[in-house]
Formats: sequence, structure tokens, C-alpha cells
Amino acid sequence: MFSWFEKPLPPGTPAPPFLLPDEEGSVWVLNLNRNKVMVLVFYPADDTPVCTQQLCELRDGWDKIKAKGAFVMGINPGNADSHRAFKEKHKLPFPVLVDNAKRVAKMYNASGPLVRRTVYVIGKDGKILYSKRGKPSLDEILAAIPEPDQATTTAA
Repeated sequence: MFSWFEKPLPPGTPAPPFLLPDEEGSVWVLNLNRNKVMVLVFYPADDTPVCTQQLCELRDGWDKIKAKGAFVMGINPGNADSHRAFKEKHKLPFPVLVDNAKRVAKMYNASGPLVRRTVYVIGKDGKILYSKRGKPSLDEILAAIPEPDQATTTAA
């Protein structure tokens, strides 16, 4: 059941596993990307002003993101053709995954009438390190990505 007040999954939560196709039809499996820090960006639609700005900021910060050993995936319910055109138009260096039934968005508390803009940083151990609704700045996302030798969470 959808709630406007539902919060993103909190840090420390194991990231729900998923597999989704990207704009080229390649299947991405979250659990096969353990030992990498993943930045998941759920967003409502391709080629809308805020979505474009958000993903282009990540594109522009790609070298900084890679230097921290992280990898970005955009996720929304659009189709592969829309994602491919969006990615090519804006020269995005990361995949845009097709979540056409909003199944993964639901697992990450990012679903609603429209996918709610939500950013997650997932540590190498598969636990959520950071989660935030809206469009956090590139600097805020970079600050949430641990240095390469500290990319796993520690139990308190």
C-alpha cells in the first residue's frame, strides 16, 4: 500500500536484491555487484527537467564517483527505448535500468503514482549506507560514498 509519508529504507538495512534490464537489454543483478559501492538513483521519468539535471550532475561528477570506487545506476519505469535515447542524448556513462512494473521501486520505498526521486548508496557488504528523497547534491552523495578502503558498514 502506498503512503506519501513512507520514508526511504534507512542506513544499515540490507539492500533488497534485484535484477533488471538496462537500456541495451543487459541484465543487472545487484548481488553480483557486491564488493562495489553502488549509487542507485530512482527517478520519475527520462528527459524531465529535474531528472535530467540530477543525472547530468552525476555524469559531470563521474570521475569523482569512480575515484571513490563507486558505480551509478539510474532506475525508473520507462522503457528501454526511452532510456537509450535519454542516455545517448545526455552522454550518461552509467546504465539506466528498466523497472516497468515499479517492482524494485516498491522494494526500495520509492514507488507511488510516480516513482519518488530517491538516492541510495549501498556499501560493498550490501547494506544501505545512505538514503535520501529528492535531489541531493553531488557533494552530498560523494560524502556518503566511503573511501575505497572503508566501503563496508560496521556493526555498532
